[in-house]
Amino acid sequence: MFASDRLPLAERYAELLATEGVVRGLIGPREAPRLWDRHLLNSAVLAEAIPDGSTVCDIGTGAGLPGVVVAIARPDLAVTLVEPLLRRTTFLDEVVAELGLTHVRVVRGRAEELHGIETYDVVTSRAVAPLDRLLGWSMPLVAPTGALVAMKGRSVHDEIAASRAVLRRWRCGEPEVFEVGVGVLDPPTTVLRVPWADPGRIGWPLARGHRNTPPTKRPARGDRRATKREVS
Repeated sequence: MFASDRLPLAERYAELLATEGVVRGLIGPREAPRLWDRHLLNSAVLAEAIPDGSTVCDIGTGAGLPGVVVAIARPDLAVTLVEPLLRRTTFLDEVVAELGLTHVRVVRGRAEELHGIETYDVVTSRAVAPLDRLLGWSMPLVAPTGALVAMKGRSVHDEIAASRAVLRRWRCGEPEVFEVGVGVLDPPTTVLRVPWADPGRIGWPLARGHRNTPPTKRPARGDRRATKREVS
């Protein structure tokens, strides 16, 4: 889960969450005693689902879960942490600097602000939103051969069923649900992976000018300008 040379970094991050994280209201006081079981370890095993050398974007990362933990476990990844709240990004900047995570950058803002600007091999999240909304925030950031890789709970199959129309409009491939950390965690972490159905014909260009809602028709030929999204 953590290589021997990375474990001290994970331990220090846990200390920061249990102290500064609680003081700044990023982690509830009741969560501090169970940080490892409830937060760090189930985030760390997500690394099993990420290919070597990937670029990763963790949207709505909060105090850095799962993004910071994945970055600690996997120094081969280039990780971007996206979070709109200043008090959280301030904490993340301090964590990244103290732990020397040179392969991690912190971006203050919403995922929508990066739409049409950056793409990643993997876009991840943890307890951010139901799948229908998560697709609108995540898929525009997914590279043609990449995927959304989100930590989900027991209702994931219900979310998929409720999002079938949205998945079709986004031209997503078939969602895959699997577990990571089997034999290590009880229970293991449930992961949802959503790729593009056809890397050569992705849904994002169709979404320009829309907010979190996949469009139903292609823009007129020659009109490829994206409407700037208002940040809420």
